[in-house]
Amino acid sequence: MQAQLVKIAPFQMIGIQVRTSNQNGRAAKDIPALWHKFMSEQIFQKVPNRVEDKVYVAYTEYEGDHNSPYTMVLGCKVDNLEEIPEDMVAYRFKGGDYQEYNRRGKLNEIVIDQWMKIWASDLDRTYDADFEIYDSPNADPDNSSVQIYVGTKA
Repeated sequence: MQAQLVKIAPFQMIGIQVRTSNQNGRAAKDIPALWHKFMSEQIFQKVPNRVEDKVYVAYTEYEGDHNSPYTMVLGCKVDNLEEIPEDMVAYRFKGGDYQEYNRRGKLNEIVIDQWMKIWASDLDRTYDADFEIYDSPNADPDNSSVQIYVGTKA
């Protein structure tokens, strides 16, 4: 799948987070657990001031490259951060230059497959913030689309 360079405007999101790493299978446990919490506790419906019915995943606070610890935030894009529920977090992202990848199919397969390709590539990444945007929390997991945005240096 060919990527295209896009400019992302600054935005903010509210959601839940986990600190994880791609080492020793940690992310393979932490990320599904965070998704389970998001779905079972209906976090999507609890996010105030949502601007759209899409689910956002942000990877940020990298300690180095993709093999180092990072924070994953799972939530929604919002128009303001004035109301942050007690058990949630808020983030502001500065935007910038991103490689955009659009994938459709079985979510658990296409997302992992695309990240494996990104990690194996020679992209000059910023390791500031990367994003995934999903159709909706009710999308068919066997036939959904996801946009993956990887921050790159200019």
